Amino acid sequence: MDLDAIMKKYDKESTTRIWEGVPKIIVTSILALFSVMCIYVTFFATWLDELRLTTFMAYIIFIGYMVFPARKGVQKPNHMPWYDIVLMLLGSGSFLYFAFNAGDIVARYNITTLEVIIGIVGILCLAELCRRSVGLPIIIVAAVLLIYALIFGLHNPNFFARITESVRILFYSKEGVLSTPVNVCSKYIVMFIIFGAFLERTGVADFFIKIANALVGRFSGGPAKVAVVASALEGMVSGSSVANTVGSGAVTIPLMKKTGYKAEFAAAAEASASTGGQIMPPIMGAAAFLMAETVGVAYSSIVVRAILPALLYFAGVFIAVHLEAKKEGLRGLTKEELPRLKPLLKKTYLLLPLIVLIALVGSSTRSIAYAAVIAIVVAIIVSLFNKESRITPKRLWEALAAGAQGMITVAVACGIAGIVAGVISVTGLAYMLFNGIVSVAGNHLIIALFLTMLCCIVLGMGVPTTANYCIMAATCAPILVQMGVPMLAAHFFVFYFGIVADLTPPVALAAYAGAAIGQANPMKTAFTATKLAIGAFIVPYVFALNPAMLFIGTNGVLEILLIVISSFVGIFAVSAALEGYILTNMPWYQRIISVAGGLLLIYPGVVTDVIGLSIVALVVILQIITKQRRNKTLAA
Repeated sequence: MDLDAIMKKYDKESTTRIWEGVPKIIVTSILALFSVMCIYVTFFATWLDELRLTTFMAYIIFIGYMVFPARKGVQKPNHMPWYDIVLMLLGSGSFLYFAFNAGDIVARYNITTLEVIIGIVGILCLAELCRRSVGLPIIIVAAVLLIYALIFGLHNPNFFARITESVRILFYSKEGVLSTPVNVCSKYIVMFIIFGAFLERTGVADFFIKIANALVGRFSGGPAKVAVVASALEGMVSGSSVANTVGSGAVTIPLMKKTGYKAEFAAAAEASASTGGQIMPPIMGAAAFLMAETVGVAYSSIVVRAILPALLYFAGVFIAVHLEAKKEGLRGLTKEELPRLKPLLKKTYLLLPLIVLIALVGSSTRSIAYAAVIAIVVAIIVSLFNKESRITPKRLWEALAAGAQGMITVAVACGIAGIVAGVISVTGLAYMLFNGIVSVAGNHLIIALFLTMLCCIVLGMGVPTTANYCIMAATCAPILVQMGVPMLAAHFFVFYFGIVADLTPPVALAAYAGAAIGQANPMKTAFTATKLAIGAFIVPYVFALNPAMLFIGTNGVLEILLIVISSFVGIFAVSAALEGYILTNMPWYQRIISVAGGLLLIYPGVVTDVIGLSIVALVVILQIITKQRRNKTLAA
């Protein structure tokens, strides 16, 4: 199984240029110095925003063209075509022109013809780098919107004037490329990407898989449960559902197949668990920082409110794989196949960087970037206690370089997402989309939520997490806010449905990556993953209709406790209905009433909880009776 080939097929970020020998040392040094520059600028520089952001994007384009080739396929070592060098210099030069003339350009409203040309070149070079590192879907969205803006969206009769106005807004103001996404990326996200690079080198990902094996591997269908637990843990720091799928799936999917799971189910279980990593605090695919900035609340508040929905999601996947194992009579791993827990417990110090990060993030006395840097220092210290993963000066330099390389796709996607948001804002498309959905939905919020869900899934296909959220926040979230949904609940709603596009056919990249590892049918895997991820399709409706699940407007600890218990029982009932099994196979009518009871329990409210619990209890009693009758029949 060629994991690199799978990553390159389904994750653009993995298709990189090959550097060897002295050129590799030079490129690594340039990348590492970028990370150092980001840390310096974040903590010590007091630059004008336009200067800071343009310098950041100039460096991103410079290193981006060094790292990403124009096409997939076999790369010649140390080969960079002349046209890539030209694009690299033109793209970074365009942003540097703005950087060196930022004060003058900001002071005046109009831009010159030369500056229009420079802006167009900068946007085109950014778009080409996005195509290479992220993929075509987001480029197509941006291109269609730009064409619309130039032909219909801007009302100036002079076509050149429309072009000038578009370039001024999208390149030379903070309403386009340099808007909130890139600003948040340069201030916060880069620090956590660097932290992730250091954390990876401490061996924590391997520790997550081993500890998950030790904890749940022995139970029925153990490898699938390992996939869920490991992906939840790894997802806390991972920013890519595809990378998460391939990283842990290389171990868990073959084990699941070995213990009796069908190939499609094994691949789907890993893909759905890995995609859930994007909604798991504290990182949430870096979207948590953008959401905090967009909504205007503390980052720690976003993290706290994300916990229950994320746990419900993983509970749903865990229950589904458990019931599938029981239905098929699958065993767990043998004692010989399991790692020993005692030696693993001695390595729990590997979690210290994460613990420090969460503790500092929860403190309002320090910035998020400060928390990330302290966590990096702790990760370096922690690595010293493990000979295999000790961070030496060479590994430190490589970690800084890996962090910089990881920034490229995020920063480029944020830049293009800024263009999308800018065009939507300037042309009034968001208002038109709002009017269209409201006219169809009328005063029925549930219909508006359903139509918004469809928009999010379509717009989110093939788009990375951060850019995904930026587009949803600009297009779909305002619709729900105007329909009366609290702002934070609206943003969580669109974020969730943008993320599940990685599982939803036809562009289900995480599911297809899992299918490639498991040698399964890709489309069947995608549909199975969608079924397993049912929590992500139900929970957003609940907190949009009743934000108590996000701890908004709750009346104390008791109410929160009731919400937690009823929600978990509800997700169990829905997952059981989809699997068609609790203690024995469920007939169709039990599945229907189980879904009804589960949905009533998930929706917060005393009356709905009592009715839902009664229905679920009835289903369990019916299951007990059915199983007893079957056992008597078999005994006779």
